[in-house]
Amino acid sequence: QVQVVESGGGLVQPGGSHRLSCVASGSIFSCHAMGWYRQAPGKERELVAVITSSGGGTTTYADSVKGRFTITDDIAAKKTVYLEMNSLKPEDTAVYYCKAVGQDFKTYGFNAPVLEYWGQGTQVTVSS
Repeated sequence: QVQVVESGGGLVQPGGSHRLSCVASGSIFSCHAMGWYRQAPGKERELVAVITSSGGGTTTYADSVKGRFTITDDIAAKKTVYLEMNSLKPEDTAVYYCKAVGQDFKTYGFNAPVLEYWGQGTQVTVSS
């Protein structure tokens, strides 16, 4: 069974910086991409940043975080992804979720489908 666990949430002052971490665990899990999503109260979950494990690590960012947030990874070795958040704003307040996309060969065997695995989320609050 693949498990995705986020860590690093907390209270941050506006203009401050913060870092989130996410690890996907699974004994025979081929991870193709990992990413961060967030959901603010009363709003739908939205993409924050995604990075692929191949092609040099292609990244995609939401327009609202470009230039402020950076996603980095160590997917190949540790199935881990980080989100460095700078110049935080109150509107960045949300529950941040990590998603891993890959194949769980232990559970499904050689023809394992490519599935999405979500973490439980970690709260980030930007407030003075």
